[in-house]
Amino acid sequence: MNNKIIGLFLLIFGFVGGLAWANYHHALRQPALVGGTVVIEIEKGDSLDRIIDKLLTQKLAVNPFWFKLIVVQERALKKLKTGEYELTSGMTLPELLALFVQGKTMQHAITFPEGWSFKQIRQEIELNPYLEHTLSAAEFDNVMSKIAGADLSVARPEGLFFPDTYFFEKHDSDLSLLQRGYDKMQRVLQQEWQNKAEGLPFTTPYQALILASIVEKETAAVAERPMIAGVFIRRLEKNMLLQTDPTVIYGIGDSYQGDIKSKDLTTATPYNTYVISGLPPTPIAMPGREALNAVLHPEKGDSLYFVARGDGTHVFSASLKDHNMAVNSFQRKKK
Repeated sequence: MNNKIIGLFLLIFGFVGGLAWANYHHALRQPALVGGTVVIEIEKGDSLDRIIDKLLTQKLAVNPFWFKLIVVQERALKKLKTGEYELTSGMTLPELLALFVQGKTMQHAITFPEGWSFKQIRQEIELNPYLEHTLSAAEFDNVMSKIAGADLSVARPEGLFFPDTYFFEKHDSDLSLLQRGYDKMQRVLQQEWQNKAEGLPFTTPYQALILASIVEKETAAVAERPMIAGVFIRRLEKNMLLQTDPTVIYGIGDSYQGDIKSKDLTTATPYNTYVISGLPPTPIAMPGREALNAVLHPEKGDSLYFVARGDGTHVFSASLKDHNMAVNSFQRKKK
């Protein structure tokens, strides 16, 4: 009788064990999500139960017992990393766990186009809902004091952040993003400066950055940038005024209404290159690598003037007489 009871017990135990084993392996292979994607965030202080609750709230097929068992087996309880995760269709429980352990968090993107001012960068950052906003208005106004490695003799942040698309995790700080932009601009600027042409009228990379920002604002035609850079270089060498409208517009600031008036060309501001000689004190926008390269490798020639055709390209002239003819020709076509 005892042997029969023991045998029956072993049979039941084996059946239950086998069923549990089958369920376990089914849980390992079963997709937790079928169709679409789901985003969950593991926050600092979340317990394993809290994480499981978040998965269940998103209607994922997660068995809490088996998931906990997998976590214990993988010794992963203290390895789960905080952040936002995008879960895709077909992922199994082991794949979910691997995602959380490896910290493959969801990435957000923010883009700073070439030619943007720091004011536009600041607005884009302040409107981004995924960044941690740590800078107050006053700190933004004096942001260079917050940037590691920044030259504090350069008071304005204009032009010092590289135009690019930056990827970041949710809750990355606004300052960390600006630091990356500053560091990249310094790297690119130094790379271009080291390979610059001989005989340029610059003594510092910052001066090249200033002129590159002007070239960036003057044309979107990449092929014309070395030509326009050449015009400005020759004007600097001849001690001619740069007479470039983008610097005037920058100096006008928020008062600019889309049209430069005669008084704007005669009113003295640090950025009115119709009045001041040489370069303005700072960049007027963010130049890209192409504009930097154009300024440090300007096209040779004798042109000292250019005027927009109205189609995105320019007519270049070596004399004021030819330039005036080009201006008149463009004005007639415009009329």
